[in-house]
Amino acid sequence: MTAAAAEPLPLAPADRPGVSVPRLQFLGRDITSSIVVFLVAMPLCMGIAIASGVPAEKGLITGIIGGIIVGALAGSPLQVSGPAAGLAVIVYELVRDQGLSALGPILVLAGAVQVAAGVFRLGGWFKAISPAVVHGMLAGIGVLIVVGQFHVLFDHRPLPSGLQNLAAAPGRLLGLSADLRATEFAFLIALATIAAMLGWEKLRPASMKLLPGALVGVVAGTILSLILGVDVARVQVPDSIFGAITPPTGNAFARLLDPSVIAAGVAIAFIASAETLLSAAAVDKMHAGVRTDYNKELRAQGVGNLLCGFAGALPMTGVIVRSSANVQAGAVTRLSAILHGVWILGFVAALPFVLTAIPMAALGAILVVTGFRLVSVKHATHLFRDYGVLPVAIWAATLVMVVATDLLTGVLVGIGLTMLELVPHLRRLRLKVFEASEGDAHAITLDGTATFVTLPKLSETLDRVPAGQHVRIDASRLDAVDHTSAEMLRDWFQRRRASGTRVEITGARGRIATLAGGTH
Repeated sequence: MTAAAAEPLPLAPADRPGVSVPRLQFLGRDITSSIVVFLVAMPLCMGIAIASGVPAEKGLITGIIGGIIVGALAGSPLQVSGPAAGLAVIVYELVRDQGLSALGPILVLAGAVQVAAGVFRLGGWFKAISPAVVHGMLAGIGVLIVVGQFHVLFDHRPLPSGLQNLAAAPGRLLGLSADLRATEFAFLIALATIAAMLGWEKLRPASMKLLPGALVGVVAGTILSLILGVDVARVQVPDSIFGAITPPTGNAFARLLDPSVIAAGVAIAFIASAETLLSAAAVDKMHAGVRTDYNKELRAQGVGNLLCGFAGALPMTGVIVRSSANVQAGAVTRLSAILHGVWILGFVAALPFVLTAIPMAALGAILVVTGFRLVSVKHATHLFRDYGVLPVAIWAATLVMVVATDLLTGVLVGIGLTMLELVPHLRRLRLKVFEASEGDAHAITLDGTATFVTLPKLSETLDRVPAGQHVRIDASRLDAVDHTSAEMLRDWFQRRRASGTRVEITGARGRIATLAGGTH
């Protein structure tokens, strides 16, 4: 979930606190950006739904709600919300074990938990989750998506577990024959989809850089299937998107008394919130506009998941693929995210027959590439280079446990291993933060140890520094910094540098001295 750098965007006047200025000057950029995001979101909404074991229209409903409703309420104006690959595995297991009827109540509970977390201002604590745990979780999800969707490339359904999917993968390839049937044609369509997607991303002309590779791949796979005239599995959607809305019944809500349903709701709330806020932090690096209000974003996501629960749709998160496309396309205000939801609604309402021509193998191919990209070995090498063996071990253990057991167990194991970073500092875990004004500078003094336990306090202090003001940090009494706090400080230093703000660090030692080396 890393984000590529982009040109800083101007701060939209209508998004400045206390300022009410028409957004007409940004209307053209937001409309253009919304169309780009719509083109990115359509195949992903359907593909993630299918990977979750539910009909494609469930993902489209979530995309519509994520755009129109959450886009209007979001605390991160340029972030785009919708169904996320990061939750596909856990939803697939829930639907398999508890049935589709349980998903609605689970999402209602998850949404209520997120709203409560935002109301009680717990958003900062999600930033304290170790990046090693989050990226290990995403890598594990990526592996599960790849090995699960691999079977869809052959027009077969995924098996019940990641290990079973992995074990059966060689048999799928060895089962291919020269006697071309549906299986062989589906695999051919999948390969063509992947080739078109990757080829377009590598070779596309600069004038068409905003046309997403996923869309090109799906169109190529669909056209090939129509030319071949083969009978392969295709996407099934209802004639009316509104007919796909299936509110939970009263009996379904009675399942909220089931401890396993409660645990699932809390797990989805936790994982969706962590992924959303990590994505929001990445989006903040890509533009110079409004910073994310994490608690407001949590409340918006909670409202979105509540509505998805009542609509019988998929859970949602803020997603970096769509969000980065939004920023890179030139969006300036939240209108772009809202309009992308409007375009999805208009398309599926007016042209549902277009979607039914898409082969399942083509969507599976898009998800195989998406899952592969979630396995960021580059992040693991970064952890090892900058922070040593322990964070890499946390990343690897989280990945392995997600694949071998389940998502929640993997995350809990990762968080448990993160506690080991506290052991060397048990005698002095506290961090005192002092603020003062020194002439034209905002002075901050750090005293103690910066760990993930104290990260919310440190993050809130740094975020209070007025934009553009000279900052002077005294780190002479800062004993140590764990990798979670170091990553947060790295991001903060980079944002201040990018905005042209002067930052002075005095008394820095060890890791802080390295992080602050580029400040000015």
